[in-house]
Amino acid sequence: MTDSAQDGEWWQREAIYEVYPRSFLDTDGDGVGDLTGIRRKLDYLQWLGVGAIWLTPVFRSPMRDFGYDIADYREVDPAFGSLDDLDQLLAEAHARDIKVILDFVPNHTSDQHPWFRASRSSRNNAKRDWYIWRPPGSDGGPPSNWLSILGTSAWQLDPATGEYYYHAFLPEQPDLNWRNPEVRAAMLDVMRFWLDRGFDGFRVDVIWHLIKDEQFRDNPVNPAYIEGMAADQRLSPVFSTDRPEVHDVVVEWRTLIDGYPGAVLIGEAYLPVERLVAYYGDETRREVHLPFNFQMFWAEWSAPAIAQLVESYEGTLNHAAWPNWVLGNHDQPRIGSRLGSERARLAAFLLLTLRGTPTIYYGDELGMTDVPVPPEQVQDTFGQRVLGLGRDPARTPMQWSAEPNAGFTTGTPWLPVPPDAATRNAAALTEDARSILWLHKRLLSLRRDEPALSMGSFVSMGAQDGVFSFLRQDGESTFLVMLNFDSTSTSAVAPLEGELEIALSSHLDREGERCRQGIPIGPFEALLLRPLRR
Repeated sequence: MTDSAQDGEWWQREAIYEVYPRSFLDTDGDGVGDLTGIRRKLDYLQWLGVGAIWLTPVFRSPMRDFGYDIADYREVDPAFGSLDDLDQLLAEAHARDIKVILDFVPNHTSDQHPWFRASRSSRNNAKRDWYIWRPPGSDGGPPSNWLSILGTSAWQLDPATGEYYYHAFLPEQPDLNWRNPEVRAAMLDVMRFWLDRGFDGFRVDVIWHLIKDEQFRDNPVNPAYIEGMAADQRLSPVFSTDRPEVHDVVVEWRTLIDGYPGAVLIGEAYLPVERLVAYYGDETRREVHLPFNFQMFWAEWSAPAIAQLVESYEGTLNHAAWPNWVLGNHDQPRIGSRLGSERARLAAFLLLTLRGTPTIYYGDELGMTDVPVPPEQVQDTFGQRVLGLGRDPARTPMQWSAEPNAGFTTGTPWLPVPPDAATRNAAALTEDARSILWLHKRLLSLRRDEPALSMGSFVSMGAQDGVFSFLRQDGESTFLVMLNFDSTSTSAVAPLEGELEIALSSHLDREGERCRQGIPIGPFEALLLRPLRR
């Protein structure tokens, strides 16, 4: 790596890899992945070339939402192991120069958390105001029309005290009251606890939900709602999400994080880009380092649409804001299912050559697809309660080998393994030099070796004839990226003079080929080219 590649923070240069612990590797035969399993696969992650792993929640939980309903923020759930196991994972990851990012879930707890048990025990309990309690409305029903993600009322009546508590998600996930300074102090202590142990930062769950309207006004009807959309979208959540005061909380977190050199703060916010970028803050009030950018999840997969999306996002960022890109995660259908296998390779090329920090969802480097889950095997509580909300198909076990259960477990896996795991697995694809796994490895290696592809500038060349092109530059180093979004071959015009060399093709079969204008590019092919020095 050249000296210029050392510029910037690690979270700007490196790729982040999301690990869903339940599905990564099971070492005790209970069918559920564990921390020891993740530790045993650190060599694979090092070989792949990722610089950090983000662990979805491993804290003590009743698992109504598989860890996003936390009952103890400072203890590891026995399903995953122990606090010692987590510390050992951190130490062995650091020994391989891999950072470890924890999932921080501050908006809500489990209803089994001691804080909530105290809060609901009496209207006079000292922790009553740690959660959001309201008396019934004038009609005796819920205090407002706010909806949970289930599409039903977000207010749950507690018969013992005669009041309603608010839950943006499941009734078993009551929302904390972030207007209470005691809550804010307690959660800062939680963050400090993990930072002091040496963890490298947090991915913050549903950051835009934290603060609710102080007057609890009804949300207006969503004018864009049409039949067939998710039921919770009937209303526009202007009074229950993305309130201005959220930013005051995030500034407090950032102040804490800045006291731990190298630690990163990442925020989950499903918002339009112009509202999303507000979570960067500014030079006087810094907020998260990376507000997760999910814009490509729902984008039309065409050269003009993707070019416009990238250019708009880049144009919205202030000079200090560092971009980031996410194409897959534990809440959305997998890239391979959304786009198909050919376009999944194109997507990987796009993700790992754009300016900004990329996040890779476990298994996407194998081209894993959603796995159909029979109704009797559905695990996701959301899917059990509302048809179509289930996220199980994108959370199935990592496909490690052709062994039974894809090498994930010697027991019965918590979710099914697909038949194609016999051939689509890490062991088999490691042996195939033209596989999508090797494509990810090659791209990640180039990002580390070439400053232009990590910290370099971005210049869009726009879209023409189905091809989106852009330049990545650092000093005298220049790369041209050309991505053919069409199912037909074309001859692309390079916006650079002189002879070019193909450094990488998404098909992994044209490296070293030289060309000038009229560059042939195949269906759904992506090329990385560099000028030949005279």
